[in-house]
Amino acid sequence: MWEEEAVIEGPYHFDLALERMARDPLNKVDRAKRLIRVPIYKEEPEVAEIQAVGTVDQPAFIVRGSELQTRQQVMDKISTVFQWDLPLVEVHQHFSKTALNDIFEKHFGTPIVREFSLYPALIRPIIHQQVNMSFAVSLTEQFVKTFGFEKEGVAFFPTPEIVAALSTADLRNLRFSQRKAEYIIDLSKMIVSGELNLEELAKKPDEEVIKELVKIRGIGPWTAQSYLLFGLGRRNLFPMADIGLQNAIKNLYQLDRKPTYEEMEKYSKDWHPYLSYASFYLWRSIE
Repeated sequence: MWEEEAVIEGPYHFDLALERMARDPLNKVDRAKRLIRVPIYKEEPEVAEIQAVGTVDQPAFIVRGSELQTRQQVMDKISTVFQWDLPLVEVHQHFSKTALNDIFEKHFGTPIVREFSLYPALIRPIIHQQVNMSFAVSLTEQFVKTFGFEKEGVAFFPTPEIVAALSTADLRNLRFSQRKAEYIIDLSKMIVSGELNLEELAKKPDEEVIKELVKIRGIGPWTAQSYLLFGLGRRNLFPMADIGLQNAIKNLYQLDRKPTYEEMEKYSKDWHPYLSYASFYLWRSIE
């Protein structure tokens, strides 16, 4: 067992991040103790614990793990997932001069927390396609609990190998549509065969990642952009087809209808190069 303190640059509102993460039943969050226990995906899966011990302006954390030999690997992974390397002060300063200022003030210091592994980061938005949020969360939970595994009470997504070996009937039993079941199984087979290498794809620019992903049956621009944002942590994504984003902009600008893509393009002009944070905080504004 080991523990290590991490001190990062503020602002960083870990409590607001935990509040959002606690809505997902797969996440093991204790808001009273300001901690979360997370899955570390590697050859031998591991569970780590992150506990906030600082403030929004002076963030500090205690990270705990079980295997000394993987300590640095775990610390690097957690820093990446929770995006401790991005000074949010720069983001907030940028948006203080835009129409999103009030939203950024309300949710001051809330980080975008990435998915814990690339495969779940691609599977999750496919599951979420064209269904309401509560059903999407329930469907994802059943998928993980049925075909994944737990370690020390923390849920891990199933591996591509396990999902590739499933039949569509296996997923249909969980209330997946026939097409969505096919998409997920076929995608998993592509990963297992090496036809799709997510680690190599992650090294490419946004446009190339989208171009490669939309070639795959069941993946459109919205899914590819969601993967870039929450899987790869790219900072300038604005998925205009997202209904929640459209509703947030409708509320912000007090429109009597959903905005057109042309209007969204115009409104977002001043939000570069942090469109991902504009998207995230707009979602926060209607949650």
